Amino acid sequence: MKFSHLADCHLGSWRQPELRQLNLESFKKAIDISIREKVDFVLIAGDLFDSAYPPIEILEETFFQLKQLKDAKIECYIIAGSHDYSSSGKTFLSVLEKAGFCINLFKPELKQEKIFLNPVIHKNIALYGYPGKKSGMEIPELRNVKLQDSPFFKIFALHTCIENAIGNLPIEFIKEEELPQADYYALGHLHIDYIDGKFVYPGPTFPNNFSELEELKYGSFYIVEIESLKIKKMELKLKDIEIIDLEISNALTATDKILLELEKRDIKDKIVLLKLEGKLEQGKTSDINFKEIENFVKEKQAYILLKNTSSLITEEPEIEIEIDDMNKLEEEIIKKYTQQQESKFNSFISSLINTLSIEKQEEETSSNFESRLFSELSKILNLELEK
Repeated sequence: MKFSHLADCHLGSWRQPELRQLNLESFKKAIDISIREKVDFVLIAGDLFDSAYPPIEILEETFFQLKQLKDAKIECYIIAGSHDYSSSGKTFLSVLEKAGFCINLFKPELKQEKIFLNPVIHKNIALYGYPGKKSGMEIPELRNVKLQDSPFFKIFALHTCIENAIGNLPIEFIKEEELPQADYYALGHLHIDYIDGKFVYPGPTFPNNFSELEELKYGSFYIVEIESLKIKKMELKLKDIEIIDLEISNALTATDKILLELEKRDIKDKIVLLKLEGKLEQGKTSDINFKEIENFVKEKQAYILLKNTSSLITEEPEIEIEIDDMNKLEEEIIKKYTQQQESKFNSFISSLINTLSIEKQEEETSSNFESRLFSELSKILNLELEK
């Protein structure tokens, strides 16, 4: 008896079409491997989707892949993660279950102020599940959870943070000893490759941001043999990662420095991560010609270029302001700055500040919010931003 343990697929998470497609292909590869390995069932421990209302093209591909499992007579068990829920508590997983493509393991029953979880029985396995919620709201509830007794091997799927796995992260967690006893804990939520006895996080099926691509490089999941509790990592490597980490002090010469480094590397068909850091003594970040860099990378046939300039510090000019009316402070700061820093972009500052203050709407996905924000910025700057 063996099963596949997946988590944190976040289908639909990337704004860039190339990476959104890789995310789907990683999920497809995990399903293909599971079918080839003839697992008895697949268990997805939360965050199948990146939002409660996934785009139609994401749903089409997800339905198709789950149908492959169904046609292979491999059951799919699932719990909701924090991203799967809308603010009203709805989740698209209920549609998948209604269509017969998966079974939600969350079967609660309230007894004497305790939450008893009823098992779903698969042959001689008892599966239990508890969903993840926004901001770790599931953690106090988990301290009140009991598992209905069963003579079978117990698998408890949950989407949360356990104490020993979080390291120094300042986030809510539950202690392992506070959880009800089980033979295997199929965890999701933390995007880490982690095994501590019977507590297992398989990592995401595909990295979900720049830092995860840098650290994890590709997705993964586990195939677990129940009798011996043998846990085998399955890597979902689709593209190589090329990391270019440069220290920059002069923005005026940075473009040539970056291009020179790119020239040395073999980046064909790779995901290129350009990470710039340091304190700029000359020039500003805007002096770096990223368009030229992108064109160069495209000519060398890289799969995609991602850049990170968050660690690139620009020395800010000191602005002395004397003002009586605090309501005009922002206006005066902009006025003083534009006087000291002449630029063709100064006329856009007020409009940009107003645009950047827009808020994410309720139930709006992060990628849709980013697209809306970029669209507004594009109108202001009269630029065609990369989609």
